[in-house]
Amino acid sequence: MVSLKQAMHIEMFFDKDSNTFSYLVVDGATQQAAIIDPVLDYDAAAGAVSTEGADAILAFIEQHQLRLVWILETHAHADHLSAAHYIKLKTGAPIAIGEGIRKVQQTFKVIFNIADQELTAKGDYFDHLFADDERFQIGNLEGRVINTPGHTNDSVSYLIAGHLFVGDSLFMPDAGTARCDFPGGDAALLFQSIQRLYQLPDATPMYMCHDYQPNGRELRYLTSVGEQKQQNIHVRADTGSEDFVQKRTERDRTLAVPKLIYPAVQVNIRGGQLPAQESNGTAYIKIPLKNTESLMDG
Repeated sequence: MVSLKQAMHIEMFFDKDSNTFSYLVVDGATQQAAIIDPVLDYDAAAGAVSTEGADAILAFIEQHQLRLVWILETHAHADHLSAAHYIKLKTGAPIAIGEGIRKVQQTFKVIFNIADQELTAKGDYFDHLFADDERFQIGNLEGRVINTPGHTNDSVSYLIAGHLFVGDSLFMPDAGTARCDFPGGDAALLFQSIQRLYQLPDATPMYMCHDYQPNGRELRYLTSVGEQKQQNIHVRADTGSEDFVQKRTERDRTLAVPKLIYPAVQVNIRGGQLPAQESNGTAYIKIPLKNTESLMDG
């Protein structure tokens, strides 16, 4: 059981299929906890969802008699489906995300042609929308929200008792930074967001949301502000904005569309809730088709 003498405990869970880290942050004094970026298992070929990864987190919570008080999303992910809604159903904990989710919902509501009765794009499906610099509690642990847009409009980082959870804004130093070519992405804005993070003390531990293990190295999920400032291949402490934007833009032009972007975003702008079932009792994921003009009548 998590020691009551330990002021803070961080448990990492790794989803190998999407290279995603989820974290359970525990206040040892009160046994209150928060989950950051939980993953819903998804088999794209079969169109099947399952909950093994989320259930492992829930089992840890039950085993250690913890009380979940927050489900925290760093943004509406494009590379995995969120298990936030499932965990809320099991625990009653509220789902929170940055208030920029409204812009993301507005953008993708149009792309997916989602009806008003299913998505108003006003932050629906989420229980709380964090403002920049807003504070929150996990027992005796204080969290602070730092808006870090650029990868997406809704990206935030969570600074909890001096530990920083950055979502996709930064990767390990040898992998650089997040792409900025999604709708609403902006490399210049990401550079500004990273500068905010680089103002934190160098010793601040920084927890990754993903690690793609460049050059086959071992898996890593933890670095520091100081290590990023010295070694990040895209943006060190002495990197200028124009240089970063040029390199980030050139890099983005070479990247393939994430294989799960359409199912992931459709689910994640709904806080992990699946699209509504249709008249036959089945829920469907939409995939917008492109370059169809020559195949259409008229």
